[in-house]
Formats: sequence, C-alpha cells, structure tokens
Amino acid sequence: MTAVFQDPMFQDEDKAREALEAVRWPDGAICPHCGSSDPDKLAKMGGTKKSHRPGLYYCNDCKGQFTVTVGTVFERSKVPLTKWWMAAHMMNSGKNGVSAHEIHRALGVTYKTAWFMMHRLREAMIDSKPAPMGENGGNVQADETYHLNTSKRAKGYKKGHSHKASIVALVDENTGTVRTFHVQKGVTADKVRDILFTNVIRKATLVTDESALYTYTGKAYGDHQTMNHTGREYVNKLGFTTNNVENFFGVFKRGMRGTYTFCGEQHLQRYLTEFQFRYNNRSGLGVTDGERTAKALKGIEGKRLTYRPAH
Repeated sequence: MTAVFQDPMFQDEDKAREALEAVRWPDGAICPHCGSSDPDKLAKMGGTKKSHRPGLYYCNDCKGQFTVTVGTVFERSKVPLTKWWMAAHMMNSGKNGVSAHEIHRALGVTYKTAWFMMHRLREAMIDSKPAPMGENGGNVQADETYHLNTSKRAKGYKKGHSHKASIVALVDENTGTVRTFHVQKGVTADKVRDILFTNVIRKATLVTDESALYTYTGKAYGDHQTMNHTGREYVNKLGFTTNNVENFFGVFKRGMRGTYTFCGEQHLQRYLTEFQFRYNNRSGLGVTDGERTAKALKGIEGKRLTYRPAH
C-alpha cells in the first residue's frame, strides 16, 4: 500500500465521511429530499443510539433523514467509504486507468463488487453540463476512430472498421479538453453533424482530416482546416493539426488494450467518459491526483446506478 493511502480518510470511516461531506457540501449540508440548506433546520444526529447511522442528519423542513451518500451513486452501498476513496484515487492516479482485478485485490472486495464500483465512479465522472467548445472562434479538432477488443495478432482478426465500435472525439485547443462519443451503428456524416452542431460553436474553426464525414458540415463553421493524412500530412501549411485528438486516442487505446483488455460495447461510453475525465483534469493542466479524485467524487450527486434497471 502506497504512502498516500496512509491518509486518515483512507483508513478511518469517520474521516472518509467527513472528507466526502467537504467535497459534496463545501458550504454546509444540504437536504437531498427538499433542498434545505438552513443550518438551523438541519440537525446532525448525535448520541450513542445504535439506531442512528453514522453521519445521519435530520431535516426539520421535510422531516426527512439523510447521510452524505443519499441521492448519490454511493446510496445503499455496503462498501465502506474508505474503500470508495481508495478506488477513486486508484482510478484517477494513472492515465491508463486501473483494472477491476487490481481494485479487487487491493481493496479486498469481490471482483463483481470492484467492477460495479468502477462503473459507479465512471458515472460520477460524467459532465452533466458541458460548456460549448470553440468559444471566441477557437480551434476544435475532430476525428473518429474504431475500437475492437481483438488484437491484430489474434486468429480470425478482420481488417476494416465495419465490425468495430465507432468513436468520435472533439478537442478544444483553447481549453485543452476533449469530448467523446460512442456512435451506435457506425459513423455517418449526419451523426457527425449532429455531434458538432450540439457541441461546437459555429464561429469556431473546425480542424479535421480529409474524411468526407466533415466536408459538408465544415462549411457551417467559421473556417474548416484539413490535413491529408493519406498523403502523410499531419500539419497543414497554415500550421493546423489534429495531433491533439490523435494523442487522446492513443492514450485511450493503450489503456483499453493494456489495462482493461476487454470492454462490452454497451459499456464503451462509460470507459470513454473515464479517459475523458482524466484527460480534462490531467497534470498538464495543473490538476493533482488528489484534486482529480475529489473532483470525480464531486460528481456523485443526483446519479444512481443499479445492477438491474428499476421496474
């Protein structure tokens, strides 16, 4: 166990809960049932009664009880918060991610629990209110790639991408952030147009390769710069490039092949979200591992993920 895990919040359940409260409620507790934040109306249940769960609050406005995990991806979880903190830190301390087997061994939980914990944490990493890309006429790189769990050296490997999962990514050069999309049933010009129109301001400069997927849509933007990748042109004569988005794809594919090895297509968007979150909060942008972990846990609110969909 590394030195960082000697921090009290990784060892003591009360400290872990206090740390999570500080992340979720930096200005004081808020009732998840009615939204009350009046400290005079929210009482922390003390005493030694065994019926009182640790960290229990009582809201005098709605007469409801809650803890810091209510209304989050941690709700009803039997996994200690110390282990949630450890799993979150492990997922956010390396750009290639960490496998569920490693979480399972390090935390002493079952593989099924580790796998599900990681999916809950990926759910927390979702940016619910993404800002428009390409503000002030900035450059936005766009590219597509294709993902398959099978190695090129595997028996029966098929060339081409018609049988692979399709991914589109956008990189805002001004902010250094990426946005990813798992495109169901293949990439088409219409699907690319919908993604671009939803996420990129029209005044922006669109930067792509020579793919026909972007030709028509590119005309709707302030400028459309292309590179002839077929002719091995990776920076055009005006200095535009798609190297940033290509670099992100490289990190994603190395992580998927080297760390996760297999991903069902139904879960691909969550894995993309994980790599996207780490990329957008990387050390190159001045974010530490601890800050990245806390930011990931700040997204737990208002999200639930269960083994089976509710009936």
